[in-house]
Amino acid sequence: MTEWDVKKLRILRTLRDRGTVTATAEALLMTPSAVSQQLTNLAKQLGVELLEPQGRRVRLTDAAHLVLRHAEAVFAQLERADAELTGYLRGEAGEVRVGAFSTAVPALVVPAVRLLRAEDRPGPDVRVREAEAAQAYELLTAGEVDLALSLAAHAPTARDPRFSLFPLLADPLDVALPVGHPLADAPALRLADLAADRWIFGGSGPWSEITTAACEAAGFVPEQAHSAAGWTAILALVEAGMGIALVPRMASREQRPAAVVMRVLEADQPRRHVVAAVRHGAESGPAVARVLSALSRVAGAFS
Repeated sequence: MTEWDVKKLRILRTLRDRGTVTATAEALLMTPSAVSQQLTNLAKQLGVELLEPQGRRVRLTDAAHLVLRHAEAVFAQLERADAELTGYLRGEAGEVRVGAFSTAVPALVVPAVRLLRAEDRPGPDVRVREAEAAQAYELLTAGEVDLALSLAAHAPTARDPRFSLFPLLADPLDVALPVGHPLADAPALRLADLAADRWIFGGSGPWSEITTAACEAAGFVPEQAHSAAGWTAILALVEAGMGIALVPRMASREQRPAAVVMRVLEADQPRRHVVAAVRHGAESGPAVARVLSALSRVAGAFS
């Protein structure tokens, strides 16, 4: 029978995800030579070539991809076993490390923790790590968090065997206007009405993509006046009359200067979609399942 070494299989999967031996070594806190040696040993154990040269790098062979397809099922089963064992040893009050982007922490994570604390039975010990939405799947893969909140725009396909995804919330995007803007009180405001305005959004990344996609769907390309990523900075620029911005309702509920008017775009209905993700199989763990349930209840109330 072929010998399957889980540790070496994880190294092979990391190489697939990271692309180079050097990046794999950095992610796993190993030396490049140790990574190469482990993969050479795995190839000998399995009796197939796993890597082939590609210029100054290496790439996975078809046999390596075949091995990883089956290995993903093994990883998921190990996650389920670990979740069940944790539930057996700790009950439902185990530790759950949650990675969440900035606006999700006060809007979703904190209320979910309050719900868990209000229950009669002991709840999980939730440890929060603020991280960019784009980091969610790297943190999950590295085992640095157990559950991550991200945006659907960053999510892998539903067929990715590494993760289980749970849609939580369609967060409406409202437009922030300075008090005194000619359309601040206009009835039935639409995005197209603001095509000639100067806009504020990040120079790159998800918020740039979300803003430009919403405006393009309304029939225009927004003129970027200023580049900012944090909501405090964006709303301060709007308040100063330096431009307008799309702002997710999750963010505007937490902070909004008095001199900023938030208008709902009922006809356009732009949204960003928030999802929760865990490593495939981990959702069966009692503690993770309780946190997911609490997040779903908070998201439902938010809607």
